[in-house]
Amino acid sequence: MRLKFLGATGTVTGSKYLRTSGETRILVDCGLFQGHKELRLRNRAPFPVPPSQIDAVVLSHAHLDHSGYLPLLVKEGFRGKIFCSAATFDLCRILLPDSGHLQEEEASYANRHGFSKHAPALPLYSEADAVRALKFFSPVPFDTLFTVAGEVQAQLALAGHILGAAIVTMREGGKSIVFSGDLGRPNDPVMVAPAAIESADYLVLESTYGDRRHDPIDPLLLLGKTIRETAARGGVTIIPSFAVGRAQSLLYDIHRLKALGQIPSVLPVYLNSPMAADTTALYQKHLALHRLDLGQCEAMRHAATIVNSVEESIALNERQSPMVIVAASGMATGGRVLHHLKAFASDPRNTILFAGFQAAGTRGASMLNGVDAIKIHGQMVPLRARVEQIGNLSAHADAGEIVDWLRHFRRRPRRTFITHGEPAAAAALCARLHDELDWQAEVPTYLDEVEL
Repeated sequence: MRLKFLGATGTVTGSKYLRTSGETRILVDCGLFQGHKELRLRNRAPFPVPPSQIDAVVLSHAHLDHSGYLPLLVKEGFRGKIFCSAATFDLCRILLPDSGHLQEEEASYANRHGFSKHAPALPLYSEADAVRALKFFSPVPFDTLFTVAGEVQAQLALAGHILGAAIVTMREGGKSIVFSGDLGRPNDPVMVAPAAIESADYLVLESTYGDRRHDPIDPLLLLGKTIRETAARGGVTIIPSFAVGRAQSLLYDIHRLKALGQIPSVLPVYLNSPMAADTTALYQKHLALHRLDLGQCEAMRHAATIVNSVEESIALNERQSPMVIVAASGMATGGRVLHHLKAFASDPRNTILFAGFQAAGTRGASMLNGVDAIKIHGQMVPLRARVEQIGNLSAHADAGEIVDWLRHFRRRPRRTFITHGEPAAAAALCARLHDELDWQAEVPTYLDEVEL
């Protein structure tokens, strides 16, 4: 059995792990690279293995850094099954076509305005490519053993993090390997805690927050304070947000803040992402996967006015009164939030609030690092708005929470591979496993291949 790391090494994006045994090739996750240009270029490079030779894909969850390459994989010849939870499939039916549509839209915008270095600018894949890829999905229930390919069997356990997110355990010939996926937090107000895993011969472990601890202050208080102070200045709070998971938690938090009187009940709140609105409705369908009841789901759905059309989105940019705008994408790498940043980033009354991790090389990371201007659609936009981050709004477990999750293992794995983290975070978690658990862990690099 061999394992090759095709992504999520030295970065929190592009998750892809190729598991090979005999002639059987299984891909765990199939995500897009984001951030630095050299990472994004990997999305357009030839896939390290001919997609037609991959027998199956097992998907941990729907975020694009774990699922967003699937339309291209199918376009280039993959014909196997894509296994995932039912909720992940529901989310991918929203996310992947939207990803293709946005890429087509951005390529068209670049061609019309002439700011691309490529003539013509082309999308990585189209909406039609994404719809075609959905035909290969095969949803499976949690906590039920299923055959992936050949003699390999797998099982999904709840990871928390977002709706449908899974910890993947694979077994063959008496050996087991666990892929943590993205681990959620034990006390998240919306998502359930990650399931306890008690054993694995090999473990692939995420390390997004491997070098830090979330602020113990209630993030609801920080969110309310930021929105309240921005509104008092006459400003607009722009919250770049992942449409799946983070947007829903933010809406629930805003509902609670208004109910508690922590922000004005009349303050307009807009969700500028039809995809996020569709996602919010799924929480009522999958009640067993989160902590909210039907009434709370309904309150979350109505916490914001949904912005559906481009015209409505443009109209928001012309408003000069206090409001909150939640819009994709979470690291300001694309989507409608870019148009809001162009409109509002230069006004010091406004606040740009990040509610999650910002990968190196993204606009979000640059803004948090204090740049004076950001490049959007080929233009430099002055950055005078306040830029803030509430890290403990993240859906990722922090270093301490990851270590606590590992304590459920009755015996340490033979080998533990630390992935899905930037170098400092992965190295810090690796050292912590050694010091606190007496585990031997290692940090693989891009295209490393190990024999298990």
